[in-house]
Amino acid sequence: MADVSSKPRAPSAADNDDEVVERRTLRDYYIILRERLWIALPLALLISIGYGYKQMQATPMYSARATMQFEKPDTVVNIQGVVDPSVRSDIDMNTNLQILQSNTLAARVRDSFTPEEQMILKRAALKSSPPGTDPSAVGIDMGWMSPSPSRASFIISINVSHRDPEAAAVVANKYVDVFMQYLIRKMSGGNDVAVEFLTKQADRLRQESEAADAALQKYMKDKNLISLDSSMNLVSENLRRAAGFREDAKLNLLRIDEKMKQIETFQAENKNLLEIAEIGSHFAVAPLKAQLNKLNQDMSLLAERYFEKHPRVIEKTNEITVTESDLRRAIDQAIAELRTRQAEVRQSVKTYEEEYNKHEKAQMDLGEMSIAFRSLKSESDAKKGNYIDLLKRMNDTQVVKNIENIPVRPLDRATVNSSAVSPNKAQVTRTCIGIGLLIFVGVAVGLNFIDDRVKSAWDVESFIGANLLGIIPDLAAMKDEEKYTLLIDNKQAPGVEAFLSVYSSIKIHSKLDFPKSILVTSTIPGEGKTLISCNVAGAFARHSKKTLLIDCDLRRPMLHRHFKQQNTCGLITWFEGGAALEGDLATNPTLGIIKIEENLSLLCSGGRSKSPTELLENPAFGQLLERLKREYDLVVVDSPPLGAVTDSLLIAERIDEVVYVCRFNRAFRKHIRLYMRALRNGKNEVLGIVLNGLSPRRIEYYSNYRYYRSYKKYYGAQT
Repeated sequence: MADVSSKPRAPSAADNDDEVVERRTLRDYYIILRERLWIALPLALLISIGYGYKQMQATPMYSARATMQFEKPDTVVNIQGVVDPSVRSDIDMNTNLQILQSNTLAARVRDSFTPEEQMILKRAALKSSPPGTDPSAVGIDMGWMSPSPSRASFIISINVSHRDPEAAAVVANKYVDVFMQYLIRKMSGGNDVAVEFLTKQADRLRQESEAADAALQKYMKDKNLISLDSSMNLVSENLRRAAGFREDAKLNLLRIDEKMKQIETFQAENKNLLEIAEIGSHFAVAPLKAQLNKLNQDMSLLAERYFEKHPRVIEKTNEITVTESDLRRAIDQAIAELRTRQAEVRQSVKTYEEEYNKHEKAQMDLGEMSIAFRSLKSESDAKKGNYIDLLKRMNDTQVVKNIENIPVRPLDRATVNSSAVSPNKAQVTRTCIGIGLLIFVGVAVGLNFIDDRVKSAWDVESFIGANLLGIIPDLAAMKDEEKYTLLIDNKQAPGVEAFLSVYSSIKIHSKLDFPKSILVTSTIPGEGKTLISCNVAGAFARHSKKTLLIDCDLRRPMLHRHFKQQNTCGLITWFEGGAALEGDLATNPTLGIIKIEENLSLLCSGGRSKSPTELLENPAFGQLLERLKREYDLVVVDSPPLGAVTDSLLIAERIDEVVYVCRFNRAFRKHIRLYMRALRNGKNEVLGIVLNGLSPRRIEYYSNYRYYRSYKKYYGAQT
């Protein structure tokens, strides 16, 4: 073929090691999302739904809001000794906010709750506590309080969040009341005789009440009592619970003992311990067991395809040995953990037995303490009641004295709000959708950037820096005896136009005239180089070019099978028979060239060779190729993969042009780029890459061949 272009080849990505930046369009990102849909979507749904479920399981919180209004300072107070409590600046307002948030005011609020209010605050905690929990042992939960000023006003809102809606309202209103009492006490001069007298009396009654309470507490401490009724209930509950724990521990010990006997029996009889559920389902055993099964399955498949000394078979055998060793250690670990559990449960049985005896004795001792306890309790309650009454009287006196000078008043009391403010279903739903979309897009795009395999025209032309000779559709649905002879049979079938397109691209990009030789190779096995070799040779033969197809995959020849021929003669038999080049090579019996059809002939490998480099490096092999080019217009050489053996590089030294085959989503771009550089450094003319194995849908989305599927529709009727 004449030189169709005298222009020098443009610099490509393969000519240097600079990083290639891919410029993507919105359509490219749509393709990425579509291709990674079944990986990114389940992961996004799993994480977003899991997050939403966790958020919706949060304890419901209820909010209550009370407001206070400060007096506006209409007059300036100049009287000596009188405190002006009104708010005159932002500093005053912020000071009140800090007081509301102080620990001192929180402590006063906590101390001001009545017993009924305390039960309301404890109600949420008691619901989540074990049955029979003593209310006095549960702390007061005041929730979370946040004061906030209304902008451009003298109003402060008291916002309280709590697990109980009624408790939230109680705390909000109590903060308002206690804060007002704090301001009243702050304003009081402290010189009123009545207040002073009541204060002294309150101090005396407080001391008496504390003394009586101390005597009661000392007696309770000496006798280890919480309260008589509570202690009796507690001891009874402890006795019942200890009895239950003791029986549960005994049953658990019986089950573990039986399981250990079963393990010992299996070990004595040399049975498979994995049949025991506790061993087979152990967290360390189960994944190793599944991994070993998977490795054995892979080993079976490799044994059908490769010999015992094949590197992949040896590697898989080593993996099985390591996994079996790990499995044995995991089984020993599971048995050791079961023995440890047996010892722990046996100790628990002993401990619960002792605890049961202790609580039984404590129940008998409580009956003897009741008389003295009730006497001390009555005395303490009487003195505490007197002290509380005097305190109330003193507070009433202070309120009467200062009522006209209160600088703040309640505006709106907090009411019970039965609707929970959290978890917010709408907000959680929006967050879950956002997280799901972010993960879906992130995973899909991230995996695409990580994935270095060839799957687009950009990968071939921009990253690797080679011409895209054509795209071959996936022909897996066709029979082998049909797809390797598509161009020879001259039938209208899927893929014919694709191979004719490759034929045209080879002619366009070739700079050499006939006769010449073309090497067809790939990176790894299974990319379809033999399929491409057969049909490219058939395409040239179909266009009246006398073509010879040579099977140079001497380690694993396949061409004779696809053309239903014997492999008794060929390159190996010719080389072993003396490598004679005299006479007509087409009729040489040691070569055994087979005529497939009018313009197509086949030269088989002539058997298999484990070390074919002796033949390929011999000068006679190069001389043979030159002689064959004199008798044929085109010599197409099917070679082994470059990534598997070095045979193809040896063959390429004696070949004019190279066609590289790449299967969609199989080989890595960096490997192909490396081998293409090696071929170019060897002064080979690489015509380009044939992208193989794309479905019609992928052809449409991964390349510019958008009209491939319209071919059958347009030409089908004429065919």
